[in-house]
Amino acid sequence: MKHYNGKRKPPRPLSAALFFGFALLFWFLVWQFAAARVQLALLLPAPGQVLRRLAELLQEAAFWQVVLASLRRIFFGYALAVVLGSLLAVLTAFLPSVRQVIAFPMNIIKASPVASFVILALIWIASDTLPLFICFLMVLPMVWSNVETGIREADENLLEMAWVYRFSLPALWRTVYLPAIKPFFTTACLVGFGFAWKSGVAAEVLSLPRLGIGTKLYQAKIYLETADLFAWTIVVISISISFEFLLSVCLQKKRRKPAE
Repeated sequence: MKHYNGKRKPPRPLSAALFFGFALLFWFLVWQFAAARVQLALLLPAPGQVLRRLAELLQEAAFWQVVLASLRRIFFGYALAVVLGSLLAVLTAFLPSVRQVIAFPMNIIKASPVASFVILALIWIASDTLPLFICFLMVLPMVWSNVETGIREADENLLEMAWVYRFSLPALWRTVYLPAIKPFFTTACLVGFGFAWKSGVAAEVLSLPRLGIGTKLYQAKIYLETADLFAWTIVVISISISFEFLLSVCLQKKRRKPAE
């Protein structure tokens, strides 16, 4: 009997695509069956009806203006959180006094629901800027805690060797700290983008900017346009999956470059 080492080989791309296709088909049929049983498009439109409405939306110039407006806000808030969170992590990792000041608001932000911040921020921030601020606020603690953990996880033996050989500060960061931070930073970026996208759209639903996917979701709900509601939901899910995949590919390539 062959020894089983507990490791499973990842599925090949073709096999993974086939499994995904079968799963998608299965849930598509479940949706079709449920819609046929309900027989009321106001409550549950059929998949074909939703896909037709989605195809109509894709042909409208206004649709792309709305999507680009949401992407612009969310990406800017996300990028700002990644940069500032990384800088704060460096400060708090090496300055305990600063960490005591920063950790308290970060823990409050992590423990509070998105809706609370949206409602409070509406008092001070314009509706078009609010989703950007919420994305920034939700991702900031995640990046800060992950990058700080990566700095603290740096190999002590390598740090001692760097001290003995008197590495310069840039060399110390390049050879010791950055390799330790990379896996934590990658995780923060991947998880953070998904969280930024969901929180940004939720903020749009509550703040109702002039152009935004969240605004379209809210309007579809108010006017009982259920097919539109499902179509915009598919857009939200598709964008999230697509950009998370692209981000993971980019980050993995960057991680391989030094080894190559």
